[in-house]
Amino acid sequence: MAEKTEKLKKQDGDLWIVVLTAALSIFGLIMVFSSSFYYSMSKFGNPQHYLLEDAKWMALGWFLFIVASNTDYRIIRPFAKLILFVGMVLLVLIYSPLGKTINNATRWIDLKVITIMPGEVIKTCLIIYLARFYADDPERINVRLLPGRGKNKDKPWGFKTLLPLIWVAALMGACFFLIYKQPNFSTAGIVVMLIAGMMFAAGLSWILVVIAGTGGSALVFLLYNSPAFGDYMKERVSNFTDPFADPLGSGYQVVQGLLAMGSGGVTGVGLGQSIQKTLYLPEPMNDFILAIIGEELGFVGIICLIMVYVALIWRVFRVALRCRDLFGMLLASGVGMHLALQVILNIAVVTASFPATGVVLPLVSLGGNATILMLAELGMVMNISRRSAAASAAAKKRAEEAVS
Repeated sequence: MAEKTEKLKKQDGDLWIVVLTAALSIFGLIMVFSSSFYYSMSKFGNPQHYLLEDAKWMALGWFLFIVASNTDYRIIRPFAKLILFVGMVLLVLIYSPLGKTINNATRWIDLKVITIMPGEVIKTCLIIYLARFYADDPERINVRLLPGRGKNKDKPWGFKTLLPLIWVAALMGACFFLIYKQPNFSTAGIVVMLIAGMMFAAGLSWILVVIAGTGGSALVFLLYNSPAFGDYMKERVSNFTDPFADPLGSGYQVVQGLLAMGSGGVTGVGLGQSIQKTLYLPEPMNDFILAIIGEELGFVGIICLIMVYVALIWRVFRVALRCRDLFGMLLASGVGMHLALQVILNIAVVTASFPATGVVLPLVSLGGNATILMLAELGMVMNISRRSAAASAAAKKRAEEAVS
């Protein structure tokens, strides 16, 4: 009876995830067309070039969303280690002849038919792997160097309880190094924060969180003051502290983005009426698309967009909290953290609150690897929501039958 009920109810779930994701996707297509109109015309002689490209990636992403939302998320659990292995291999292949360099950064693998960005792929791989790693043995997150007392007296203790933490820290360091050397400090930072966030969701002690955060901050400080921190990255940091110091050079993109947002005021100059997109702001459909949104739709438009993101992030974490399966809970939590980190860092960059980086605005910036993977992740969350709803319905029905 329970299996039959689950089968009947599996189409239920949090439909707000679908509605909000669709709203962001449609809005993204509109803004990519608006922001890229002149740039696309100048480069290709076709104002719809980037719109069509974005629509292609969006369609593929929605196909994966539908597939993932209708496929039991637990099916990927046995393949978590293989998925991580593939992600790590892709990171290494960047430094092979397959690596593609654009603007002094090697962040892509050119397979001729398709270009893969391993820095984006590894985020999804890590979410899946860590969800299984801690779901297989929840005690892996606990560090006990001394014998426990009371209820904890029979639980494992000693140096061996540190081994899982050491393994995850080594994985974090390897991913950070391989991405940082591209160079892509922003994505490397997101990966570190994503891993730390999933460890916290798995139950990492607050004390260890504080220690790790302090150690990480100290490491970043030492890295910045060492020869390993290249001139390219130091230039990004200096542009963040004072972008107007070189408004026509290294600080040009940040300054133009601020001018765009400032020109929009409260209500904006109107959809399609941006001045900065007329070849002033470089590649306005990518990382700095929020600046064009601010110029055309104003402060009101940005606030509305942020509210949609907040609502979607909340619904994703709501699914995580209601999931009865630890693997599903960690999987949904990882997706929520990934989405939140991308949104926060992109807004921080465009508003000159953080050094300029290559962090896209999820589902709104010009698509590609990031759009496809984010839609696939949200599809998995939708499936978790459906399974949880089905399980709750089955449990409720069994309780009613027991009472009657």
